[in-house]
Amino acid sequence: MILEPTRDIAGVHDLIVGKLRDYFTGAGMKTAVLGLSGGIDSAIVAALAVDALGAEHVHGILMPSEFSSLSSVTDSVELANNLGIGYDIVPIEKIYKRAMIEMFRFFELGKWSVAQENLQARIRGTILMTWANRFNALLLNTSNKSELFTGYGTLYGDLCGALMVIADLYKVQVYELSHYENTIHGKEVIPESILTKAPSAELRPNQKDTDSLPEYELLDPVLHALCEEERSPEDVIAAGTDAALVKRIVRLKKNAAFKVLQIPPVITVGDHPIVPAFKQI
Repeated sequence: MILEPTRDIAGVHDLIVGKLRDYFTGAGMKTAVLGLSGGIDSAIVAALAVDALGAEHVHGILMPSEFSSLSSVTDSVELANNLGIGYDIVPIEKIYKRAMIEMFRFFELGKWSVAQENLQARIRGTILMTWANRFNALLLNTSNKSELFTGYGTLYGDLCGALMVIADLYKVQVYELSHYENTIHGKEVIPESILTKAPSAELRPNQKDTDSLPEYELLDPVLHALCEEERSPEDVIAAGTDAALVKRIVRLKKNAAFKVLQIPPVITVGDHPIVPAFKQI
């Protein structure tokens, strides 16, 4: 099963940019802030924000931890320079370690917990919201549809924000849009290193998205068939997709439903949005 390329990627770009601009106008706000992780999702959201609001109204915050690769920082700086946006670097390692000391009763010594990953995400969310409050800005969320449908995100952490910009795009569509972004600018706005690196949340040593999720090339077509095409799991399996893969994705999607109910408003680009109508932009 293959997810076909988006037929009108230019229209998707223009729709998101227009809705993003209208959202800020309606809110009476001019400045956007977002976390720059060195990954593809934050890169395309930063670029779309610049297209909508202008570089002078977009600010990035880099929040490296002990688990962040050097390339995540250098790629983020290169992206910010390419876009002409301002940025700050706020390392979270000391904050994280202090929090772990104060909450040591919650953790088992020597045993890793997903709560430690979520703690890092929530520290970053607090930093971003503090900047937004201090400088009268709106925080742009950078989660995509593949992550939301499978629960690959932290409530009150990387799922926080005033607006979800790419939450109606699957991961493979995020890559399509990123390549298109470079095309319309006639230069490498989003660095090649960001476009080609393996996706990772970098919340523990050597982490990759595929530690928790199927490869996006396998995940996204199944999600698309289940959600956009409204096909049953049995139908998707009968069409030749591995049954264990389909069942795994259905289980992930079911377990993530409670998170979807709590996310910020979403810019919609298709006919099958992930959220109820009152949260669509």
